[in-house]
Amino acid sequence: FLMERKTRVKTNRKEIMVAKLRKSCSCTPQKLKNFLMDFFPVLRWLPKYQCKEYIWGDIMSGLVIGIILVPQAIAYSLLAGLKPIYSLYTSFFANIIYFLMGTSRHVSVGIFSLISLMVGQVVDRELLLAGFDLNDDAPPASGDGSLQNDNLSNTTALNLTIAGINAECGKECYAIGIATALTFMAGVYQVLMGIFRLGFVSMYLSESVLDGFATGASLTILTAQVKYLIGIKIPRSQGHGMLVITWINIFRNISQANFCDVITSAICIVVLVTAKEIGDRYKHKLKFPLPTELVVIVVATLVSHYGKLNEVYASSVSGAIPTGFIPPKVPEFNLMLRVALDALPLAIVSFVFTVSLSEMFAKKYAYTIRANQEMFAVGFCNIIPSFFHSFATSAALAKTLVKTSTGCQTQISGVISAMVVLLVLLFLAPLFYSLQKCVLACIIIVSLRGALRKFRDVPARYCVNKVDTLVWVVTMSASALVSTEIGLLVGIVFSMLCIIVRTQRPRTALLGQIQDTSFYEDDLEYENLSTVPKVKIFRFEAPLYYANRNYFLKSLYRLTNLDPNLEAARRKKYEKKEKQHLKKGNHKTANGLGIGETTLQLVPKQIDFQALVVDCSSISFLDTTGVNTLKEILKDYKNLNISVLLACCNPSVIDSLKRGGYFGKDFGCMQEMLFYSIHNAVLFAKDQK
Repeated sequence: FLMERKTRVKTNRKEIMVAKLRKSCSCTPQKLKNFLMDFFPVLRWLPKYQCKEYIWGDIMSGLVIGIILVPQAIAYSLLAGLKPIYSLYTSFFANIIYFLMGTSRHVSVGIFSLISLMVGQVVDRELLLAGFDLNDDAPPASGDGSLQNDNLSNTTALNLTIAGINAECGKECYAIGIATALTFMAGVYQVLMGIFRLGFVSMYLSESVLDGFATGASLTILTAQVKYLIGIKIPRSQGHGMLVITWINIFRNISQANFCDVITSAICIVVLVTAKEIGDRYKHKLKFPLPTELVVIVVATLVSHYGKLNEVYASSVSGAIPTGFIPPKVPEFNLMLRVALDALPLAIVSFVFTVSLSEMFAKKYAYTIRANQEMFAVGFCNIIPSFFHSFATSAALAKTLVKTSTGCQTQISGVISAMVVLLVLLFLAPLFYSLQKCVLACIIIVSLRGALRKFRDVPARYCVNKVDTLVWVVTMSASALVSTEIGLLVGIVFSMLCIIVRTQRPRTALLGQIQDTSFYEDDLEYENLSTVPKVKIFRFEAPLYYANRNYFLKSLYRLTNLDPNLEAARRKKYEKKEKQHLKKGNHKTANGLGIGETTLQLVPKQIDFQALVVDCSSISFLDTTGVNTLKEILKDYKNLNISVLLACCNPSVIDSLKRGGYFGKDFGCMQEMLFYSIHNAVLFAKDQK
């Protein structure tokens, strides 16, 4: 039987487009109100805020995250190649802006190790091209903590004419200029992606690609911090292969290790790892996580200050961290042109991590987020702070988990965290002058535990899916051994190639009938299947398109043990020989048969079926080549008196076949060529003479 399709109502696309444009261009008070409330979601949920129910959880989580943010902000400044004050600015502004524009109630937006690393790589490259020395281990100036104080040995004022900047600008000035220009461009890309609704780009970053990228970048981060752990002075490597070059330099200079830094690093790592393991083991009993990083920083700063570790043992310290805010400044346009390409992967990674975390926690706590608005929120978390000497931000999983575990209910907690950072910015920052850099490196390395533990999951991942494991390994290796940006690109391209290869060479099978049922399965995979006499059932488990056409035909001919083209050629050759014998007056054929017996010889012995059923249940679509391929096998097998029947086609495949003329002009033969189940096609084939 043939089911009747519903008639589609034809729509005038031009009228629809005009109506949408008219609606979007119109401006009414209600529409303006809805736009503002959509663009600033805080206007929707803040008036409905249940103070008695939510306030204590938000305050507690905000304080805990703020306490964690301060040491992390100072530590991650090493990754970004910038002064700690800029990390504090970033943490402050990101929390305030996401509070106004974000749709997730739980994610913690701010500095993130991978984003800081990507910013730092661009900053280091541009500093090197500008002729600055990347060695940042010179003794710090004993400044007064003011904003104008600068490290003379590292940021010697030069009259630069770089990228159009003709001003007296030192290393620190130029570094933050690069970072803000990069951040501004990343934010612009994210806003443009939001305007043009390009959030689907994140779909091409699979879980394997993201995990591999995070693990590879973590290895790069770990490598970059080793020199601080052991207190050696080596040049900061740039370009491809940075990880290998850095390790070579480390082993070459290992004899210069500062024993004070080595001992401090060993003690800090033991304390931090022990505290983390205890926290993980008893996290259900603890009301809030242990502020281990803050305790370590406070104790280490006191020991360094009163023990005079910098003066006595030449241990590298953070130096003067100014208080207050630097006057805002527009990012340099000419610098934007230099970093425009670098900002694209930064924008994509920042957005993908934020949206994936937002969706994960929204699903967990039963509410919805708007991915497009998240893109706007992250974009403006980059654009606006770039005017205030901040660098790129993203949501961070570790801080978000802490946030939810300490009772966070809304983004009010983000405002509380920002207030804690503001307190440090205004009053407490100079107290961290004597903090050793090796302590900051320890905090960064211990924070990588989650990403580095992915290596333990490789065997389990391999058992689940070998291709995904290969994607993870390739992405991780490229991110670590080449560069983070190249690694991300390699991961995306390789994962897409894997999908293409899997559709180019999909599984194919001949099906047998499950005994006493109307169901059919792969003859090689299941026991006790019965073959259907005179019928071959072929399954192709992929879309049929130009890239796998040849594989489709080769698999069909191999499994049915019949190539209709070769068989047709053999028959023509046989007929030609018979005609030659008849012309010579020989009434016997070449095989010694009579003329009447010739037709029997034309039917080869190896053809043991009279119908071919193609199971199209796994064919999701056909392109023009796919339709022509099916028409080709229909014609070729018809020449051998073998009928081709299609079963389980979806509506889009049927429409493609109709448009391609597979069923003829008037679709008269459609009922004899198309079936809604394999069993119906088999029954029809058995009834044929």
